[in-house]
Amino acid sequence: MPKAAVEQNSTKRKPKLGQNFLADRTYAQRIVDALGDVSQATVVEIGPGRGALTDLLVNRAGHLIAVELDRILAAQLRMKYATRTNIEILEADVLTVDFPTMLGIRPGPLRDLRPTTRSKVRVVGNLPYYITSDILLRLFACHDCIDSIVIMVQREVADRISARPGTREYGLLSATAQLYTSVEKLFDVPPGAFAPPPKVHSAVLRLTVKPRIEELGVDNDGFVDYLKLSFGQKRKTLFNNLRQSHDPDSVRAAMQQAGVKPDVRAEAITLAKAAAIYKALGPRKSA
Repeated sequence: MPKAAVEQNSTKRKPKLGQNFLADRTYAQRIVDALGDVSQATVVEIGPGRGALTDLLVNRAGHLIAVELDRILAAQLRMKYATRTNIEILEADVLTVDFPTMLGIRPGPLRDLRPTTRSKVRVVGNLPYYITSDILLRLFACHDCIDSIVIMVQREVADRISARPGTREYGLLSATAQLYTSVEKLFDVPPGAFAPPPKVHSAVLRLTVKPRIEELGVDNDGFVDYLKLSFGQKRKTLFNNLRQSHDPDSVRAAMQQAGVKPDVRAEAITLAKAAAIYKALGPRKSA
């Protein structure tokens, strides 16, 4: 099928999976510019769709891996970039893809002594609104492989990610994002920049990976589980959330030791205070 016919057919096809494709080249340019110089870098693009960002990235990135779940879109992208040697189209779900394997990072005790095919990558994408949180939590779990993340998300979600402790929007996603990254809100994107236009505004964030695990003196998995417990039911106080898995007297003592009032909610607690409670609290009570 001629390229023009493929593009026409692609335009008429109804979007699947809640897709809203970026169509404004000016905004695409600004998103790619936010990645910085990627001429020697590996870039992972999440959900390339029809290639609005890909068209620019393939001319800039040292190596580009585009992860696309939609089988038809992935096939169209392979056809479109068939002559380019610096791009891989990976038909996969970003929520299940194994990042170290995808990036060619070798496992094992000698990993740091062996040459690897790729260093830390930069991630970019227009994230599907309905699984934005799932994708971000997945990326944070793979933070050792990532240098920075530039993403377009629903504006309300961007406000949550960048929210500060003590504000209504601050929650598990805010705390986790700020545990692993430095968050910058760059600019808003109107519905008219997409085809079809969504019913909401979007915003672009840059997340520079700067884990605070060592600074806070906590273990990675245990502290993330603690944050999930803390924000388990936002209407409840921190004490009532924690007492579900810890002895109430231990919770009171830990909060007092950290200088936190017993009637406070999790959204009012800084990461430093959360870490202090976590370290004072100790392991969960056995079931």
